[in-house]
Amino acid sequence: MEYQDIIKDWKQNKFKAFYWLEGEEDFFIDQVVSYAEHELLTEAEKGFNLTVLYGKDTDWSTVVNACRRYPMFAERQVVVLKEAQAMRDLLKLEAYLDNPLQSTVFVVAHKQGKIDGRSKMAKMIKEKGVLLSTKKLYDNQLPAWAEAYVSSRGLAITQKAAILLVDHIGNDLSRIANEIDKLLVNLPDKKKIDEGDIEKYVGISKEYNVFELQNALGAKNAAKVYKIIGYFAANPKAAPLPMMLPALYNYFAKMSLVFTIKGGEKEIASALGVHPFFVKDYIAAARNYGPDATDRAILLLQQYNLRSIGINDSGVEDGELMKELMYKIMA
Repeated sequence: MEYQDIIKDWKQNKFKAFYWLEGEEDFFIDQVVSYAEHELLTEAEKGFNLTVLYGKDTDWSTVVNACRRYPMFAERQVVVLKEAQAMRDLLKLEAYLDNPLQSTVFVVAHKQGKIDGRSKMAKMIKEKGVLLSTKKLYDNQLPAWAEAYVSSRGLAITQKAAILLVDHIGNDLSRIANEIDKLLVNLPDKKKIDEGDIEKYVGISKEYNVFELQNALGAKNAAKVYKIIGYFAANPKAAPLPMMLPALYNYFAKMSLVFTIKGGEKEIASALGVHPFFVKDYIAAARNYGPDATDRAILLLQQYNLRSIGINDSGVEDGELMKELMYKIMA
C-alpha cells in the first residue's frame, strides 16, 4: 500500500485498528503521521482523544494503556507512536497488535529500518493491520516525483525546472516538497512553474549550476565552461568544490557506461539510472569524448578531488584549480 492510499481511505472513513509505517523514506511516513495527528480528529476531539508518544521516552505498557482507552465524545481515538525504532521493548506490543481495540487508530512510525519480516510480529502486522514499507527513490525518479507533487497541488512544472530543482537539492523529498510549497505561496496566480521561478525563489541560477556545467563540458563548449567556472569562483557558495567534483565524477562515470550498453535510449536510461530527459546529452557527450578521454577525465577528477582537500597541492585557489581541471578534461 502507498501512503496516498492510507490517507485516501481515511478521507472515506475507512479505518484499520493499526498502521505500521517503516522503511528508509521519512517523507512518506511523515505524510501519514501528520494527517493522523492533524486531520483525523476535530479540534474539539483532540483534547481527549489524541495521544502522541515517542519511542525513546516511553515503554510498551504506556503505549498499550493509551491504545486500550475508549474514545470520549468521539467515534475513535488516535494514538501515534513516533520514533518507534528507539523503543527498547517494542516487540512487547505484539500482544496488543494481536487483539487491538477497534475504536483506536494506532499509528506506528518506525523510521530508517524495518522489523524482521520473518518475525511473528511482522506476520501479524500484515494479517491484522496495514503495513507501509517505504524506500528511497532512485535519483532518476526524482524529477517525475517532483512533477507529480506539483500536480497534486494543482499546478504544473516544466521538466527542466523540475530537474534543476532536484539536481540542486538531491535525494531529499522533504526538502524538495518544502521548496515546492514555498514556490506555491510565492506564485498564487501562476499555473506553471518554470526555470525562472526556480532561480528567483529557490536561489538556483538557471545558467550557472552544476547541471549546466556538465552540459557545457559534455559538449566541449569551452567558452560556456569558463563562464560558469568564473561565476562559481566569484560566488563560492553557488557551487562549492566538494559538491561540484563528485557530481562531475558521477557524470563521467555514467558517461563511461554508455560505451558498454547495448540498446537504445530507453535501455541506456535504465542502465545509467538517469531520467530519460538526460539520455541524449549523455550519448552526445560520449561521442565527443570517446572511451579513452572519458576514462582520463575520471582519473583527473580523482586527482583534483585530492588536490582540493590539500593532498599533492601547493594551495591553489578553488577557481584556478577548476580552470586547470576543465582545460585538461577538454584538451
